[in-house]
Amino acid sequence: MHSITYEGTTYRTYGELPSIGSRAPDVSLVNTSLQNVSLANFMGVRKVFNIFPSIDTPVCAKSVIVFNKLAQGHADVAMLMVSYDLPFAHARFHSEHSLQNVIGLSAIRHAGFGENYGVQIIEGPLAGMFSRAVVVLDENNTLVYREQIEDIGDEPDYIAACQALGITIDSSDLEI
Repeated sequence: MHSITYEGTTYRTYGELPSIGSRAPDVSLVNTSLQNVSLANFMGVRKVFNIFPSIDTPVCAKSVIVFNKLAQGHADVAMLMVSYDLPFAHARFHSEHSLQNVIGLSAIRHAGFGENYGVQIIEGPLAGMFSRAVVVLDENNTLVYREQIEDIGDEPDYIAACQALGITIDSSDLEI
């Protein structure tokens, strides 16, 4: 088990993130068109899973907007934004912010994502939600980068995630 911090208190998550070099567990998530998707939908492209508690919180929202900006010009990368939010919430957020480069995905219909990826919070006020994490897969679904953000109020390391994809960015790319 791993632990994360929320508002100064430590809580446990189910398991650990998959290890670097391992084959990623398959996923079954729901997109904003209410269709089931799996890793097979993104074969042949590199993938970034930006996993978070809720699109309707400031840090989660910012991470989605930043990853949308970082994806510009990188059609060979699928930026997958994953939470338990309803697909309607993802769609609303994408529309409000004119997001074109990220894909909102909900875990509401299929159990297992949080456990398989080690991000399911199992205690405290956020129990049942996902901890903040980033998982990067190559085009063959091999894990090349992972980050479990210790404090749920902190942003992910965007630069390290992009470096794992071979994309060079600087701090000005992170401004929204």
